[in-house]
Amino acid sequence: MEITASMNESILDNLSTALLFLDHQLKLCFINPSAESLLEISGTRSCGQPVSELFAETRELESVMYDAIQTGQPYTRRKAEIKLNSGGTKTVDYTVTPVNEDEQPRLLMEVHPLDRYLRIDRDEAIRSHQDTTRQMIRGLAHEIKNPLGGIRGSAQLLSRELDNAPLLEYTNIIIQETDRLTALVDRLLGPRTLPRPRMTNIHELLERTYKLIEMESDQRINISRDYDPSIPELYIDAELMMQAIFNIARNAAQSVADTPNATLTLVTRTERQFTIGNARHRLVVKIDIIDNGPGIPPALHEQLFYPMISGRPDGSGLGLSFAQSIVHQHHGLIEFESEPGDTRFTIIIPLEQAK
Repeated sequence: MEITASMNESILDNLSTALLFLDHQLKLCFINPSAESLLEISGTRSCGQPVSELFAETRELESVMYDAIQTGQPYTRRKAEIKLNSGGTKTVDYTVTPVNEDEQPRLLMEVHPLDRYLRIDRDEAIRSHQDTTRQMIRGLAHEIKNPLGGIRGSAQLLSRELDNAPLLEYTNIIIQETDRLTALVDRLLGPRTLPRPRMTNIHELLERTYKLIEMESDQRINISRDYDPSIPELYIDAELMMQAIFNIARNAAQSVADTPNATLTLVTRTERQFTIGNARHRLVVKIDIIDNGPGIPPALHEQLFYPMISGRPDGSGLGLSFAQSIVHQHHGLIEFESEPGDTRFTIIIPLEQAK
């Protein structure tokens, strides 16, 4: 069967790979729907425009394209960041291939988005590191709690033999400090009970969080809500999930304490075909907690969910670790993006858990 030009165009239109075809002046001749979606542009409006109008920053890309035309050699760039006119940034692999047509050099640009795969790798690495850290903490907690129990018991026995008030004060201090250390170790271990799920309206938990944060901040923070009312009930442990949401929201509220016009936004949405770890879920619920505070220092990004890691001098570093453990128990994950003036934590929970 002969392949016609219309069939060729149909094939290109249905490819998942983003394709752009440019002439020797680097003006767009053809763009397939995958590229339109990736670059967030309209093919009808963009055809005939120079490449400088398709991206926000093109100096390096134009240099590569002109080199490819002059040398006749393809060029590939791995993990390149392209800035879109819409303001976003995408991490991609791209290949520029010279194509001679009617003695006029043209360029075929293939773009493969990597953000989703990089996110999956990052999330899997975080889950793996946290599992390793949790095992290490459990072993360490066992080694710490055993002698703490012995110290506390010895102090109690000693206090019974003493009738000297100043010495009893010392034994009381020993007992109080061992209790404090034991409680700290228990908090490091995270949730001690398995989830007891039931059908729960996620917006009821967010409204409880809203009221608690409003009271704690004495209404100094402008809190807005943007809910998707079509989200069905989730099969979750309501109290545990409430604690996870509240921990993140409280951190956000504390981060904007010194920010003029402090704002906190709670958002719910659904997303289809979302991968968590090795599992692909048909539908997930996303809970965004957004603040306009100073942001999280880049040096903390990789370790933020580890126990005892905090961006605040007075922070315990346990709130986010505890929240991540709870969400993991529900087969979900927590992601975040942060820059000064815009920090977003996203709790992602598979909807398929519903019974």
